[in-house]
Amino acid sequence: YVQQAPMAAAPVAAAPAATAAPAGTAAETPATSRNAGVLVKSPMVGTVYMQPSPDAPAFVKVGDTVTAGQTLMIIEAMKTMNPIPATKAGKVVEILVGDGDPVEFGEPLVVIE
Repeated sequence: YVQQAPMAAAPVAAAPAATAAPAGTAAETPATSRNAGVLVKSPMVGTVYMQPSPDAPAFVKVGDTVTAGQTLMIIEAMKTMNPIPATKAGKVVEILVGDGDPVEFGEPLVVIE
């Protein structure tokens, strides 16, 4: 009988988690519909750094023209610095994350037109 109590509690705990998942997807929807540009999304979970070192200028800022493959920012994951490249050439119209922000896999980072 003791084993039945945890089994009954598990579905109750899972219900709030299921309602939290749509909220996360809803948060991404406005970012994808704000601009007609292309979204550059995070390929991993990690921490964003907008410049190569604390005293250096940012890789890009809003209004900059970038080329395909140009580094937009770095995401640190497991002590490894991973450059995030522009997926296409164009103009940076919006940067959706800030320096030091944690990001999730698939989270929109930058909008390029």
